Amino acid sequence: MKIKDRKEFESQDSFGIGAPNDGFAEYFTGRSYLKPLTEPEKTPVFLANVTFEPGCRNNWHIHHATKGGGQILICTAGEGWYREEGKEAVSLTPGTVITIPPEVKHWHGAKSDSWFSHIAVEVPGENTKNEWCEPVGDEEYDNLK
Repeated sequence: MKIKDRKEFESQDSFGIGAPNDGFAEYFTGRSYLKPLTEPEKTPVFLANVTFEPGCRNNWHIHHATKGGGQILICTAGEGWYREEGKEAVSLTPGTVITIPPEVKHWHGAKSDSWFSHIAVEVPGENTKNEWCEPVGDEEYDNLK
């Protein structure tokens, strides 16, 4: 369900939007928020609720790993997009689960007319690192249907 109003969205996002994601703002078009759900020093799996305001998306990026690794997205509120390089965009709604293997260039974020949240699961692996690439261009984003 598309949700344009922040107050209505917050009433439906059971994990809460968290704090402004200022530490990674340079890798996003628009404003995002981050609410860690696990503590990295206490568990091998990091989970965070990531919230995107309408029109917000992250840059193209790649989760590198020599073994294991990748990312899982569990969509929890609002509507968004996920796109792998060379493939059509996938519409995201609550309950959608996206499994992203390591070494796959992709991006994800909100639709232009809805807030959006997903739980991001960083899959444990060996020699994991994230490579941030170019922003998703406005023309490419605006043409999504």
